[in-house]
Amino acid sequence: MKSGSNLEKVLTAGHFALTGELGPPRGTSAEDVKKKASHLKGMVDAVNITDNQTAMVRMASWAASLLIMEEGLEPNYQMVCRDRNRLAMQADILGAYALGIRNMLCLSGDHQKFGDHPTAKGVFDIDSMQLIGMVKKMRDENKFLSGADLEESPKMFIGAAANPFAEPFEWRVHRLAKKIHAGVDFIQTQCIYNMDKFRKWISQANDMGLTEKVYILAGVTPMKSVGMARYMKNNVPGMDVPDEIINRLRGAGKGKIAAEGIKIACEQIEEFKQMKGVAGVHLMAIEWEHKVPEIAEQAKMLPRPQL
Repeated sequence: MKSGSNLEKVLTAGHFALTGELGPPRGTSAEDVKKKASHLKGMVDAVNITDNQTAMVRMASWAASLLIMEEGLEPNYQMVCRDRNRLAMQADILGAYALGIRNMLCLSGDHQKFGDHPTAKGVFDIDSMQLIGMVKKMRDENKFLSGADLEESPKMFIGAAANPFAEPFEWRVHRLAKKIHAGVDFIQTQCIYNMDKFRKWISQANDMGLTEKVYILAGVTPMKSVGMARYMKNNVPGMDVPDEIINRLRGAGKGKIAAEGIKIACEQIEEFKQMKGVAGVHLMAIEWEHKVPEIAEQAKMLPRPQL
């Protein structure tokens, strides 16, 4: 499948991919988006543009995607099932493709009770698995989900998320298999801190032959502080932060914790480069985009391939 996506070209050429992430602002400022984008340009192969992340209202993902395209970056346009029914979703996919967007990440979305409109009606007309299948049907069969003919199909490079850490752990790899069966081209994982558990998960995926059917990008989020590590351990569902990470950050000493967080992230990236079945890294430097050049440099991920 040739989507015209730079990320697809990087992965199919066998390069170790690096994607970044950008959260649109809670306002109308295009300058906010462009400022964040300036730190990512030339550093990553594509940038995830989140869709009302944590169920908080933000600038539309497709709009922020267009703004970063103007800055010379390739967006990975996220779409969640929480906020739209299948008509709106298919309309947005057609519009996004018509405007030049070539990558798409299909997600369920954080439940609205976690956000700033907890009484909002969750749509969830279809789930992330069905969303993957719908985009694939539109792309490969020239059909809408209803079965009606599509005039011109959106050739999206289809992505989805995977959480190797949620319970029950033994089901995780089978959920990955289901997403591959639904038609996903690439996977970005939840932030990884428990390396032992991730090694087991990727080993299972290798044994089942899944890593030959999909590109897996390992999720990396550098810790800024001990407080952030504790919060992620105790308050973020599906997150697995071992005590050894918290102790290592605490042991770094005052003024050196952020640098230690970056060092841990770079050590992870070095291991992922050697790990069978891992095709790249998804770097989620949450509200820390200005640190991406430093991390990419330290992790020996530069220069990025120009294809």
